Amino acid sequence: MKILIIEDNEDLLENIRTYLEREGYICESAMNYSEAFDKVMSYTYDVVLIDIMIPGGSGLQVLRELKSVNPETGTIIISAKNALDDKIEGLELGADDYLTKPFQLPELHARIKAVNRRQQRDGKEIINVNDIAINTKTMEVSVDGETVDLTPKEYDLLVYFSSNKNHVLSKQTIAEHLWGDYVDHLTNLDFVYQHIKNLRKKLEEVGAEDYIESVYGIGYKFKVTN
Repeated sequence: MKILIIEDNEDLLENIRTYLEREGYICESAMNYSEAFDKVMSYTYDVVLIDIMIPGGSGLQVLRELKSVNPETGTIIISAKNALDDKIEGLELGADDYLTKPFQLPELHARIKAVNRRQQRDGKEIINVNDIAINTKTMEVSVDGETVDLTPKEYDLLVYFSSNKNHVLSKQTIAEHLWGDYVDHLTNLDFVYQHIKNLRKKLEEVGAEDYIESVYGIGYKFKVTN
């Protein structure tokens, strides 16, 4: 899962980032309005954590801009302000949850997982695509009941494909989803091909068809018939 943390307190930001990365998430960060605006306009995220009080503008305006371009993104407001008006405005703008500082990191983690399940998977713990079943709670994948042993990146790739079924995804888009803005430092995107090759092989080994279609010069499309 790819998460953007918008927070101007450097210590809190690093604590959140370290905790979530240890849990297996890809994390990016922004410490002011300009950085946050650029991130939400340039990249897509599974969940965005938004502090209301950030230098250069309001987190609520970032939320408004985010929802205008990617309304399906899960959002949690994290703020020291416990004012009812801020909560109401944030929720009316489309925020999925509101967490008041100080908070425990395990609680934040639990809320992130709940928002992701509800917002991006329509509340379903099991995603069925063709003959593939993906359990988003246990992170288990099976084909006609037979378990497929995937690495975390292969699992993330399959879930990403299932969320964008029958849509062409560029290699750049896939790379950004898997590795975040670290891709800016890479000289090539050959690793995308390798992950897809491995995913194809593992699915076919348990009897699945090859649903991943290469689109010449662009990227890949996951074909779904059901």
